[in-house]
Amino acid sequence: MIQGIPLTHILIVSTIMFFIGVAGFIIRKNLITMLMAVELILNSVCINFVVFNRYLYPDQLQGHFFTLIIVAIAAAEASVAIALIINIYRRFSSIEVSDVSEMKN
Repeated sequence: MIQGIPLTHILIVSTIMFFIGVAGFIIRKNLITMLMAVELILNSVCINFVVFNRYLYPDQLQGHFFTLIIVAIAAAEASVAIALIINIYRRFSSIEVSDVSEMKN
């Protein structure tokens, strides 16, 4: 138990977040919403790292450090992805995935 919240409840919320992110990435055709889905997946992984660290090793901080690394990588990934999306929008005036497939030619 983490301060009154059972481990199973937190894991259920994290699992729901993960599968919403996966579904959003697969179903949506907009590049921005796909980026948000990836961020949702990464946030659910961060929750799992912190919860399992707190549950298994309450005196250590490895899960928190992994979470900080994931957040830093996600910030870098988001900034590069947004720069690419802006350039795609300037060229095609759309950010739909089907329009990006024209870049292959």
